[in-house]
Amino acid sequence: MNELLDRTFKLSERGTTVGQELRGGLVTFFAMSYILVLNPIILSTPDSTGHFLGGGTDGANTPAIAAGTALIAGIMSILMGSVANFPMAMAAGLGINAMLAYTIVSLPGMTWADAMGIVVLEGILIFILVMTGLREAIFKAVPGFLKTAISVGIGLFIALVGLVNAGIIRPGSGTPLDLGINGSIASWPLVVFLVGLVSIIILMVKRVRGAILIGIVIATVVAIIIEAVFDLGGQTPDGTNPGGWGLTVPALDGSPVSVPEFSTIGAFSITGPFEKISVIAILVLVFSLMLADFFDTMGTMVAVGSEGKLLDKNDNPPKMRQILAVDSLGAIAGGVGGVSSNTAYIESTTGVADGARTGLASVTTGIFFLLCTFLAPVAGMIPYEAATPALVVVGFLMMQQVANIDWQDLVVGIPAFLTIVFMPFSYSITVGIGMGFIAYGILALIDRRKVHPLLWIVNILFVFYFVRGPIETALGL
Repeated sequence: MNELLDRTFKLSERGTTVGQELRGGLVTFFAMSYILVLNPIILSTPDSTGHFLGGGTDGANTPAIAAGTALIAGIMSILMGSVANFPMAMAAGLGINAMLAYTIVSLPGMTWADAMGIVVLEGILIFILVMTGLREAIFKAVPGFLKTAISVGIGLFIALVGLVNAGIIRPGSGTPLDLGINGSIASWPLVVFLVGLVSIIILMVKRVRGAILIGIVIATVVAIIIEAVFDLGGQTPDGTNPGGWGLTVPALDGSPVSVPEFSTIGAFSITGPFEKISVIAILVLVFSLMLADFFDTMGTMVAVGSEGKLLDKNDNPPKMRQILAVDSLGAIAGGVGGVSSNTAYIESTTGVADGARTGLASVTTGIFFLLCTFLAPVAGMIPYEAATPALVVVGFLMMQQVANIDWQDLVVGIPAFLTIVFMPFSYSITVGIGMGFIAYGILALIDRRKVHPLLWIVNILFVFYFVRGPIETALGL
């Protein structure tokens, strides 16, 4: 068996062993498995028609979302390892799922099936671009500082979502936002949030692998104990129980192991979006999703290859075309699976740092994800307050890139700033990207700087997107 694995994954050639790859794959799994908790949390918002993902109007089917998330992540990670032989695992992308939950499904008439259809369209487009070699061309069209600003803006957006969903930040009386309940930490669920946040931060400072997952587990255990002792229950729509749990009450009803439910699989519609919003709006949304997938994967691919010393003299990893092809299929699979676009995870670098050098590590990570499909009920009992600290921490990790922007150059700094602030303040990733792109185009034109022609095409699409309401009204649409 070892000889077969050695020949298949070129273990000896890359100076690794079966044991080293299995360990690295397990480390990567622990580092990124928090997505099994966060994805159901993020995708649990209702669409514009009041329906939830995987369910009806009563609430999201959290166990089904968790099972679907694990299934697609497992399949795509195994595919990445076996086809591209690269130690980079895949799962539902943070930021992309947030865009689906807080931007796309909130558009008039849009349903979760429509949103997943847009993800499938985006995946198909990326796959075509990969096969034609255009993906690299589009990647090069966007200035590096804007790519960085997009990541930072998404980080702040994710952090705000985490704070709001945890209830640590709420609508104020006299102010748009306020701390906790009437400006104070006045409930046990808010204490659970702080326990989770502090735990993750301490573990990260101590460089403990899997710090985010461990922090979520600690906060969940504390939440279960608190609920068992005080029987807080959930918050009520009329606001009579502000000290209750925000969404999920941390109590297990039945067995923690069950036959997985995959009700999200196949819940997508490619034609639906065209019946609800304009073609221009669809193009901009598809491009926005594609943009996030583009730069996340490119950056992750280089980071993983660099950590494992797998890059050539031009900083390209082996089988680059296969890596990008599998990544594009991840978007299609995520949409078809109803769990958001799947993309490469930067947490794969933790496994590489622990010795992973081949696709066997990714296959290992994928197998562990598949095993988790039988543990969906456990994800269904984790409250917002225990899971959302991870969103805040991920926001911090993405925020670190802000130092790479040249703030002294106003043609660079102003578009970057607008990109970053408009994402959380408008509660829309698309708006942030559009504002930054248009601002850069205008300032670069004034300062006589060269702008790639593809970027002008994108800016025209964004202009139409921002004024599509008056245009559609004028056209009688």
